[in-house]
Amino acid sequence: MEDYKVKDQNLASKGFLQIEWASKHMPVLNQIRKKFSEKKPFKDVTIGACLHVTKETAVLVDTLLAGGAKVALCGSNPLSTQDDVAAALAEKDVQVYAWREQTTEEYYWCVGKVIDHKPTITLDDGADLVSTIHNKRTEALPNVKGGTEETTTGVLRLRAMEKTGSLKYPIIAVNDAYTKYLFDNRYGTGQSTIDGILRATNTLLAGKNFVVCGYGWCGKGIAMRAEGMGANVIVTEVNPLRALEAAMNGFRVMPIAEAATTGDIFVTTTGDINVIRKEHMQKMKNEAILANSGHFNVEIAIEELNELAVSKRNIRQNLDEYTLTDGRKLYLLADGRLVNLAAAEGHPSEVMDMSFANQAFSTEYIVKTEKMPPKVHPVPKEIDETVAKLKLNAMKIEIDKLTDEQKNYLTTWEMGTI
Repeated sequence: MEDYKVKDQNLASKGFLQIEWASKHMPVLNQIRKKFSEKKPFKDVTIGACLHVTKETAVLVDTLLAGGAKVALCGSNPLSTQDDVAAALAEKDVQVYAWREQTTEEYYWCVGKVIDHKPTITLDDGADLVSTIHNKRTEALPNVKGGTEETTTGVLRLRAMEKTGSLKYPIIAVNDAYTKYLFDNRYGTGQSTIDGILRATNTLLAGKNFVVCGYGWCGKGIAMRAEGMGANVIVTEVNPLRALEAAMNGFRVMPIAEAATTGDIFVTTTGDINVIRKEHMQKMKNEAILANSGHFNVEIAIEELNELAVSKRNIRQNLDEYTLTDGRKLYLLADGRLVNLAAAEGHPSEVMDMSFANQAFSTEYIVKTEKMPPKVHPVPKEIDETVAKLKLNAMKIEIDKLTDEQKNYLTTWEMGTI
């Protein structure tokens, strides 16, 4: 068995510097790593991970290694791997199979190599590792005690598996922790998506009509940051509650068919397929920009865009120009993949500090817990609160504590309200 496969092992020295930089901005994980290095909760545990191979993920891997784990890692997106980081991890005796610009075949080959290491615990970002084990590599199931899932889309897929009785081992939905989605999805996706769009295009956002498709936590973050850059934000939604919230937050809300005629920049963030389709592209302004920050390269109907185009050319890295039959030009960023990871570096380290702290603690929880039923579990409240406390402590922020009288008032019924 190959111990690893990366693009260029000579990049390792640069990768170590990247990991060092990220670690300086991830104080919560550093505290957890110190604890794990003393207690070794993962002795004799093999962790199989399908995550974005970035400098922040490397800090999580270092934390797991400090706890005694053996780690096999593959990338969860063909365009998100930082090749220098992958090379550095290989030198840390991590069985890493990841390089940027993989084909679909190569991507699933890497997933298979991780499974070859017979993981005890799985860490997933999008549920491809879990679904592959359940569908094609069922011989690995008896060895897996449990796993975690990082993303909204992945949790949705796993809940669908649970509903049909297909899920064979427990998964903790890290995505649903307050210290994950309130910060990672909102502040992380918001900032990194804008970062990716600007790196790919260097376009001015101020004064542009900026269409956000989907107003979940990721969409809220993107809309908030686009507004802060001076853009006129338009939201499209299928959920009436989220649409109402967007309207109350001061954004224009309309169907995508209407927004298509108005928007200058479009960002999908729904986790669903074919959000922007042929009939929408046919209505768009000349030189409209299309980007995805939701889930893989399925939210924008790229095949239909190719059908509409008479020519395609690459203008610059992560920026492709499609010329349509009527002469209009549409610009697609990062092949329709996650623009915040493919064209930028993903979430800032300070945000991933909390998300990966949940991953680390949840992994420890699975190892320690005797028996968990095969379903999607929430992150235990005590883990969520511990992560928040550690983060506040790292930020040197103090908060109040309830007095005994206040605790009594909130937990008994004898005292009246007046």
